[in-house]
Amino acid sequence: MNKTVKLLVINPGSTSTKVAVFHDDRMLFEETIQHDASSLNQYNKINDQLDYRTALVLDVINRNKIDLEAIDAYVGRGGSACPMSGGVYAVSDLLLEHTRKGMLLQHPSNLGCQIARIFADRYDKPAFVVNPPCVDEFSDLARITGFKDLYRHSTVHALNQKACGERYAQSIGQNYSALNLIIAHIGGGISVAAHAKGKMVDANDAVNGDGPMAPTRSGTLPATDLVNLCYSGQWREDELYQRMTKNGGLTDHLGTSDLLEVSRRIEQGDRYARLVLDAMIYQIAKTAGAMAVVLRGQVDQIILTGGAANDPALIDQLTGYLDWIAPITVYPGAFEMEALASGAIRVLKGEEPAAVYSGEPVWRGFEQLKMPVD
Repeated sequence: MNKTVKLLVINPGSTSTKVAVFHDDRMLFEETIQHDASSLNQYNKINDQLDYRTALVLDVINRNKIDLEAIDAYVGRGGSACPMSGGVYAVSDLLLEHTRKGMLLQHPSNLGCQIARIFADRYDKPAFVVNPPCVDEFSDLARITGFKDLYRHSTVHALNQKACGERYAQSIGQNYSALNLIIAHIGGGISVAAHAKGKMVDANDAVNGDGPMAPTRSGTLPATDLVNLCYSGQWREDELYQRMTKNGGLTDHLGTSDLLEVSRRIEQGDRYARLVLDAMIYQIAKTAGAMAVVLRGQVDQIILTGGAANDPALIDQLTGYLDWIAPITVYPGAFEMEALASGAIRVLKGEEPAAVYSGEPVWRGFEQLKMPVD
């Protein structure tokens, strides 16, 4: 395809839905729809928000006179199906079904795939997702824990992580698949991953209690103390899960996830706010150091990204911890919309085949290894 590719990109998040139109890699239009908590709290499940968010997306489209029939493909932020390799996936019936179920996570990103498919069916065009949150490229070593029935899973900001890896590789005239990178996405959640020749072979779990604490998440907790807390009678299961995944980290310590607010308190002399923020930065650096070990010290670049990468003081502190490992590049914010568009463009222009979702997880356990060798 040599003509200009026209795309509609839809990215639902926890409190917003972003809509953009691209002509090739040029963004012509973008609007962010903000959702107040009272609007979302009326829905018991993520999927219950589908009609509500779709109607708001259509309102943006109609107000801005976007011609949906002229769009070549619809691209949604991928949701949580079975664990899969990275890539650009056509939204098949099976992928749609598994995303609706939320095989690994119930997250608003599950709606991106569904909204894209609604428009694709209406106008007989393809729909795609790109590097969804369920991308799992872990090495076997990264999966093992000290319990034989508990394994580590990949829950990473895969879309922005890989987009930053590609962006850096292009900036130096290299292929992402030729580089060893440590990439830290620092936002409401934090994921720090080791990228070995284009694969995210290890990372902390950005959601389920692993790695550094984040503005809204607890990170790793002392396991036996957590067990005691679970059986203390002070917390219901759902309350404790919410505390770990949505109200932990800075929110639990300081009552806010807003780094600007935390910085304001520090400027006013709040010593505890200073300690907690320093501890979060320390934990991010410590996790990045662990990823350097995963890569055996052969690290081409460290990349810091996400909304918190806009904070010069935070970046200065992290640089002080990490610059002995490798040079550091900072990509503030996230590049999710551009990453979604570029993935679809590569497929539509024949530069990359669309991956086929099999419905089978990329990793199915180690039972075969436990069998005796003949």
